[in-house]
Amino acid sequence: MKKLSFVVSLTNNENDYQQEQAAAAEKVARRLGVDVKIIQADNDSLKQSQQLLEFIQNTTSPRPDGIVFEPAGGTAFPQVARAAAAAGIGWVILNHEVDYVHQLRNAYPVPVFSISSDHVEVGRIQGKQFAALLPEGGSILYIEGPAASSAARDRTRGMNETKPANIHAKVMRANWTEESSYRAVSSWLRLRTSHEMHIALVGAQDDSMAMGARKAFAELARGDRERWLKMPFTGCDGMPKTGQAWVRSGELAATIFIRPNTDLALEMLTEAIRNGSPVPEQHLTIPESVPAFAEITSRAVKSSAAKQRSASV
Repeated sequence: MKKLSFVVSLTNNENDYQQEQAAAAEKVARRLGVDVKIIQADNDSLKQSQQLLEFIQNTTSPRPDGIVFEPAGGTAFPQVARAAAAAGIGWVILNHEVDYVHQLRNAYPVPVFSISSDHVEVGRIQGKQFAALLPEGGSILYIEGPAASSAARDRTRGMNETKPANIHAKVMRANWTEESSYRAVSSWLRLRTSHEMHIALVGAQDDSMAMGARKAFAELARGDRERWLKMPFTGCDGMPKTGQAWVRSGELAATIFIRPNTDLALEMLTEAIRNGSPVPEQHLTIPESVPAFAEITSRAVKSSAAKQRSASV
């Protein structure tokens, strides 16, 4: 039997979730006995499309049997997808809304499907975390992903569905990396108006962005720094060695576990090619709050009680 080969295209190699995506792909490839080549797009959608076209149009070596990719920008490359399917290459989109899957599945006899976390549910969970951490309401700094990202838009929509009306969000954007968030928050903190706002919590759509924000606050003058760093910081992704570890250390008050899905994509793609097994057009994975809501609420109550005791002394 021919050994299958796949390309996994990720957005960057700086974000902890993308690093886990790469590790998950390599691990499952060894178990399945397939070859996998992992490439990064450096958050550049043009570069990503050119990289993928090189594999699809290559005539000097065997083409891959399938491509799994997470879009680096606002498009999931419908023309590139069609070129791949026409060349007999399976096509899997990760963590992005697409409208061409059904059409390609009807036109070409190769596996075409999408896998994503339920990003609206991610946002709903984060909105509930805000409510648990700020039972009396307040203002928060909310750091979104790029405007072109459907995941970022869905997370914001879900957050607004569950965020209580007494919690008001000041929104800024970053690019799924610690450095981009650090720069955005540092710029905001240089504005006089930022210090006039009574921010009670920082919530980011990504753990690395939450830590970038925390780094920016940590560079303030001593008095301001101590006050700001007592705020809860929350993120998303919840990888065991980063987000979950930061929750255990107290650097993050909460995160949301979003399981890597490159491994699931390669499993489904391999099964479809080897055995002709049917695959759904879309598969959603379920996110989870870390810690559980009951623990977040318990911690928030204890923190509030401690502040009241301190104020009365």
